[in-house]
Amino acid sequence: MDNKSRIRAFIARFTGDAAVKDDDNIFELGLVNSLFTMQLVVFIEREFSLTIQNDELNLDNFKSVDAINALIDSKSKPGDVYL
Repeated sequence: MDNKSRIRAFIARFTGDAAVKDDDNIFELGLVNSLFTMQLVVFIEREFSLTIQNDELNLDNFKSVDAINALIDSKSKPGDVYL
């Protein structure tokens, strides 16, 4: 399963049957709230073995599947593979 699929699956646990496109802003659509962000941070750190720094706790990094994936990519070392 690729990163975006894993992110989508996690978001789906909180949004039910809502169809979420990769570029949809899940906060603006009202699918999740700010408390969800902390659950998402914990998921990302555990699932992808990353540490999210305080300066990265910007809603823009978590607003869509694409944004989350970009954050993960930016923190990944060349050659990292998340299976």
